[in-house]
Amino acid sequence: MRRYRLAYFVSHPIQYQAPLLRQIALQPEIDLHVFFYSDFSIHTYSDAGFGVPVNWDIPLLDGYSSEFLPHFGRKSQPTPQNPINYGIFKRLRKGHYDAVWLHGYSTFSSFQVMLFARLLNIPLLLRAESWLADRPRNTFVKLIKELFFKLLRPFVSAVLSIGTLNDQYWQHYFGDTVPRFPVPYSVDNHFFQQRVAASAPHRTTFQSQLNLSPSRPVILFASKLQSRKHCGDLLAAYLKIFPSMRVKPYLLIIGDGEERASLETRIKQLGAFGASNVRLLGFRNQTELPRYFELCSVFILPSRHEPWGLVVNEAMNAARAVIVSNEVGCHPDLVHNTINGFVYPAGNIDALATALRTVLITPEVSAQMGRQSLKIISNWGFDQDVAGLVNALHNVCKMNS
Repeated sequence: MRRYRLAYFVSHPIQYQAPLLRQIALQPEIDLHVFFYSDFSIHTYSDAGFGVPVNWDIPLLDGYSSEFLPHFGRKSQPTPQNPINYGIFKRLRKGHYDAVWLHGYSTFSSFQVMLFARLLNIPLLLRAESWLADRPRNTFVKLIKELFFKLLRPFVSAVLSIGTLNDQYWQHYFGDTVPRFPVPYSVDNHFFQQRVAASAPHRTTFQSQLNLSPSRPVILFASKLQSRKHCGDLLAAYLKIFPSMRVKPYLLIIGDGEERASLETRIKQLGAFGASNVRLLGFRNQTELPRYFELCSVFILPSRHEPWGLVVNEAMNAARAVIVSNEVGCHPDLVHNTINGFVYPAGNIDALATALRTVLITPEVSAQMGRQSLKIISNWGFDQDVAGLVNALHNVCKMNS
């Protein structure tokens, strides 16, 4: 069996990626070494999106070989210009790597990786989150991107598509001249399913702690409270459906950020109704989330310009119905109308309210959709990632030999 020496370059240790890297490191076909541009995420740091200090409660560096690249510039969250790493060429030359896997393409360090891999004749696999409508772009920016990718094309041996919309993005900019291999955007399905199962026996106690009646369904939002996440749309839709619902649902909002103060004000203006029915719970860490997923009947992500939305993967591992806007990047792959939830037009509060009513019309409807969510997500995980990565390595190394 061919064993591929693979160098992976990424901005910093990422909570979603760490378990995937551990699984890749266990594969007999891959000898993985990870290079990080920055170490900010392994310490407590101030996250601009959450608006609170963050210290991830899962191991970010265990189980795989890695190192932090030396750099100039301040220690902070990476930007396109910072940090400026060095020593990349020397590490690639001495490592005798069969391939380079690069996450993202818009930083100075990423440009170095692409250039040095090309100079050393090492095949480069590129992975990123983008899709064609993930953010507004004017005509000038679109023309610049077309030119940028035309210049980038000779440096890329293959791309690793995270899903349908991302695959369309690569096809648009690279055509069929650059091979595309599916390496889906996934979470640690086993971790979330196991944690949800462990939470189930304690549901009644947890409901009591949150002052929730066991007889009422729960609508859940969990993400950064940024304007583009549109949590306010969910609150508006909730207020629309509440009077007509036979069994009144609760609304639980997990997260922190720039919109929290505005949401708090709106909830306070509802008086006793808001205090009784809406819970604004603040930031919750990775290991805390499964018990909230287990508690809810339906999970909502009403974002605009959302590259993927991995929190949807997490909720589906709890066998829960999901509702997302059509600007959440995972929707073509993971959310199927009337099957495991709904996709609605971003910003359309009436459509979101209709989807909520439909999912919550009876407990069996939401439960059946949840079972379908679990079935779908069980085939969208790390096993598929590893298979796609090995296939990509086999093909680009074969072409390079």
